[in-house]
Amino acid sequence: MYKFAGLIDKVFVFICCLIIYFCQTDMDVNVVPVLAGIIFSGFLSYFEDDRIRTVMTVGFSVLSFFNAKFIFFMPLIVYDMIFYKYQYFNVLAVIPLAASFRYISVQTASIILVMLLFCILIRYRVEAQLKLQAKYNDLRDTTTEMSIKLEKQNKDLMEKQDYELNLATLNERNRIAREIHDNVGHLLSSAILQSGALLTVNQDEMVKAHLKTLNDTLLQAMNSIRNSIHELYDESIDLNAQIEELVRQFNFCELSYEYHIYSNPDRKLKYAFISIVKEALSNIIKHSNADHASVILREHPGFYQLIVQDNGTVKNYNADNGIGIKNMIERVHSFNGNINIITENGFKIFISVPKGEPET
Repeated sequence: MYKFAGLIDKVFVFICCLIIYFCQTDMDVNVVPVLAGIIFSGFLSYFEDDRIRTVMTVGFSVLSFFNAKFIFFMPLIVYDMIFYKYQYFNVLAVIPLAASFRYISVQTASIILVMLLFCILIRYRVEAQLKLQAKYNDLRDTTTEMSIKLEKQNKDLMEKQDYELNLATLNERNRIAREIHDNVGHLLSSAILQSGALLTVNQDEMVKAHLKTLNDTLLQAMNSIRNSIHELYDESIDLNAQIEELVRQFNFCELSYEYHIYSNPDRKLKYAFISIVKEALSNIIKHSNADHASVILREHPGFYQLIVQDNGTVKNYNADNGIGIKNMIERVHSFNGNINIITENGFKIFISVPKGEPET
């Protein structure tokens, strides 16, 4: 970061050193000190190792001691060595500067000394700007991180509220269905039996016809209520919540869970999926040495898909010997579905059930 922040300052310092150097009339100027100043300054900016930088600083001071022309570009070296571990080696610049009085005037030496102090001053300014920029970046990063955390917390809170609201709605539907079944259903059943008994013992054809109509109406009402109760029960079973509860209770190994079903499957299919997942997780605990497992539920245009897999080692697997596997196969086949079990690189159960297929 410093390489770019101090580039303009270094160019300015170099131009000032160049002007002072070429304004000398009492010595022969040449391009060698100029190139040496550029090369040493460039290497000091490039290398990050403090030991290399120190060696180069000492080397340039030695050159300046034996050749006073190099002392004109000492401010560039001092600028690069400020705020580094061995920055006190900058005091070496005083030695060649003091020795250069034999070749340069006091006025020129004073100007070089002022340039040295000026380099230290502008380097302090750059460092202050860099520290301020670093604080600003830290504050910005902290603010961004806090904002992301707050957004995530708000999202989690909203999801939790939606989950609790959905769970409360499902529980209320379940309660209503139970109340209808226990109260209204019982009364209708009693009324159907009474009307049927009256229809049996009554000999008047006119009364009998009315009783038959009443009995049919009561039966129709009973069937309508039964269908409504079944629909309420179907909606009150939250497949995702049931599977999530099984996942929360599973602590044998790391378990990942994905749910991508957006419609409302048949109640019997929900119970089948719940039973299959429960049996699959139980088998992992009993027979697997896996350290990771996953449960995936997906909905496709024409079928539902359930995948349960782990990365354990499979030994002596035989589908005919496992009652749990047989039950899974029977449940899937009852919905005209397909089940595939793969034992390579772990134990994998792939289940697909077509939509709209009734249980046989």
